[in-house]
Amino acid sequence: MRRDDFTGPADLRAMQLMASRLWTPTSRFHPGQLAWSRYVQPVDPAVTAPDEAISLWRDGTAVVGFGWAEAPDWLEVQVDPAHPEVADEVALWFEEWSDAERQSVITMEGDVMEAALDRAGFEPRREEPWITHHVLDLAELPDVPAVDGYRFRHVEPGEARVRAACHAAAWSDDAPSPVDEAVYSALMAAWPYRHDLDWVAVDASGQMVASALVWLDPATGVGLLEPVGCIPEHRGRGLAGAVTLAALHRLRDLGARTAQVTPRGDDGYPGPQRLYRSLGFRPTARTVTWTRALD
Repeated sequence: MRRDDFTGPADLRAMQLMASRLWTPTSRFHPGQLAWSRYVQPVDPAVTAPDEAISLWRDGTAVVGFGWAEAPDWLEVQVDPAHPEVADEVALWFEEWSDAERQSVITMEGDVMEAALDRAGFEPRREEPWITHHVLDLAELPDVPAVDGYRFRHVEPGEARVRAACHAAAWSDDAPSPVDEAVYSALMAAWPYRHDLDWVAVDASGQMVASALVWLDPATGVGLLEPVGCIPEHRGRGLAGAVTLAALHRLRDLGARTAQVTPRGDDGYPGPQRLYRSLGFRPTARTVTWTRALD
């Protein structure tokens, strides 16, 4: 067993392969989530930011755990249940790296990581915002509804600029998005992105006004929705749900069996969860945030 600091895309791919190998409806990560999280930020994907750290634990050549400190006070983590000892090492590594007075770790409820966090002095904060994983059997996929004045299509390779603009405009009321043409071009080049699973709704003028990106893991046949959005001026017409269904129909045509989405599950941000459940997604498991304050 050895620990290595993150060195770039090859390590990300190794993390994705572990996520694929361990995937179940209740596991923390899908390979597409890792790709989106890494490439959506305007930083060189080969290096970590000054306030970020990523470490991988390997048994031989296989990754069996990783810790992704997105900030000194926030850790994302996944550990192979066959190697529970790695969970303690990740918790210790985070404590030694971080200089935050309050540290938080997000993990799935019932995950092998929870016992290690308890031993390390973390406490569960079940009332804090959480994520609920949802899955949909694609055999039960509803039809794509028609929406007057709009049509649905997938993104073409040369459309990074307008696709980035559509995403940024859809998220402008939450916080400014870091996604621009350069970021989206890098995302398009990342595994397992596919243009034919990146869908948009366009209005009569051809402008992209809503979008749904699906990441297909060919090893599991599971597609992850991440992200979905609609420009504010075009909301209330059912476009987010319709473009999502259009993307999922293409996913099913490719032979996939299952779709997953991971919206907020608490009452603080209920809209996305209502949308996905209306399309047939059903909840499977939730995350829990564990926190400790250091003296």
